[in-house]
Formats: sequence, C-alpha cells, structure tokens
Amino acid sequence: MQRLMRLRKTQQLRDLCDEVGFTTSHLIQPLFVVEGLEGQTPIPGLTGNQRMDIDSAVRQMGADIENGVRHFILFPVPGTKRRARFDHDFTSRTIAAMRAAYGRAFTLWVDTCLCSYTEHGHCCVFGDDEQIDLPATLAELSRSAVAFARAGADGVSPSDMMDGRTASIRAALDEAGFGTVPVMSYSTKFASGFYGPFRDAAGSAPRFGDRRAYQIDPRNRTDALRSSVRCAEEGADLLMVKPGMTSIDLIAPIRGLTGLAVGAYQVSGEYAGLALLAENGLADFDRALLETWYVLRRAGAQYIITYGARRAASLGVKVAS
Repeated sequence: MQRLMRLRKTQQLRDLCDEVGFTTSHLIQPLFVVEGLEGQTPIPGLTGNQRMDIDSAVRQMGADIENGVRHFILFPVPGTKRRARFDHDFTSRTIAAMRAAYGRAFTLWVDTCLCSYTEHGHCCVFGDDEQIDLPATLAELSRSAVAFARAGADGVSPSDMMDGRTASIRAALDEAGFGTVPVMSYSTKFASGFYGPFRDAAGSAPRFGDRRAYQIDPRNRTDALRSSVRCAEEGADLLMVKPGMTSIDLIAPIRGLTGLAVGAYQVSGEYAGLALLAENGLADFDRALLETWYVLRRAGAQYIITYGARRAASLGVKVAS
C-alpha cells in the first residue's frame, strides 16, 4: 500500500514538498557528529561546516534553527569500526540529544549507510571471500534504520546503493511499528570524483578499491534512471540524485517516470569548488552558491541537500515558518 500520508504528517514535511515556492524548508543542512572528538574542527573545503561532538552539534543546530534551517541530515561517525553487527548507541544518543534540545522545531533525516561504521570504509558487509554479502548488508542497513527511527529520527536516507535496500528498510520499519517514517533514498548516486571532502569529514574513504561495483557509472543514463525507478517501486517516499549539478539532466525524467519528488545533493566537491574560487578572488561565494540553488530548482529539484543551507536566510531565501 502506498502511504502518501508520510509526507503530509508535519508542517516541515509539507513545506519540503511545496512545489510552488523556494524557502529555507527546501534546503537540508548536513551535520557531521564524531564520537571521541572534543569540541569541533573545521572541514577542509567546506566553508562554514565542522566535525563536531554531540554538545557542539546541538549548539550548532540551535543557531541554524534560529537562521531558518528546518531540515538536517545527520552523518554519524562512530569511534569503533567493525566488519558487521554494528553498534548504534552513539548515533542513537546523538539523535536523542538533538530531539531533547529542540523538540519538533526541525526535521531530522539520518544518512543510512555502513561506510562510516566499517573498518574497510565500504558501504557493505563482506563475506569470508571478500565479496559483498548482500543479505547481511541488507540486514545491517535495516537494523540501522529501525534504530534511528526508535531514537527519534523523522526519516532515514539510505545512501549505499545496494540492490534491494529500499525494500528491506521499508519492510523493517513497517514491521517495527514505524510505518509513518519516510524513506528519502539516494536513488541515483554516481561513482563520482566529487566526494573527497565528505569522505574526510565522515571518515569513510575506502581502505582498498573503490565503489564502482555498486555506485552508478557516470556514463550510464539508463542505469541512473532504472535505479531511481527501482527505489520508487520498492517503497521510497523521496528520491535523490547525487551529485546534484552533474545530474541535472536526470531530475525531470526521474520525476516523470516515478511521479515522486526528486531532490539533489550539492556534494562536498561541488561546494568546495565554489569556496576555492572565492578564496582565489575568482567568484563571489554567496552569489555563486545562490545561483547553483536556483539552477537545481529550475531543473526540477524538490529539495536540495547543501552545506550552505545555514547561509540561506542571509542570502535572501525566505525563511519558512
């Protein structure tokens, strides 16, 4: 059964899905919270963003909410890496602290992947033969999603690109009594060269090989479309293209094929590129950043994940109520 009510249940979700305006509710601010870190440290290339401990992240959220941010996506970085049977205590404590501090003043999405949890940095569980153990991977992703929902997350956002993960997560949430928790799927995610600053921030760079065996080849439009159609058929509520600027040709076609809202992730390399231009006097950072958001919205992006969401109000984007 399609549960269209998942995206109607709060004002923030209704604003996120508003198709006729552009406000701060259409922007999602990433947060990197790191176990074992004291205070915060800047992230190279990501102007205005930091790796933070829980207390620092909670304070930052307060300032962001005051500046009009209504949606966050959490990237937890646990201190202990494993091969399987991952511990979600740190992530759950982070979610609970955020919820306790600000109640329902914000919507919290949680990136649902294994790369920050695994000792090898890949988005999966490997078997003894060093091949992807898909059933074990899906089981761990589903356990993660349920743990995040139980801790107070408003939605989960699977980014691993494993076959069948959306269906597995949806079934697990429903079985655990979280049928109204929406799934925002990274449905078309390319094996891109624009992820460098993020992988440093999330401690998720692969220790060997790369992710081209499970992320999409940038040359393949058909695979990109099929991946989003599959996620829609498996029960995703929101779809996403990543990287955003290099995927603008896909947003409208995916929307047409699925009938679902499609967002765009302005990834770390894209954002850092603007910062580098500005640092060298080659562009006005704020003007360029706002322009990229307009381009993504013009291309049909329903929402945008961007490291500059907390700057939006100062750039003239209307603050959502």
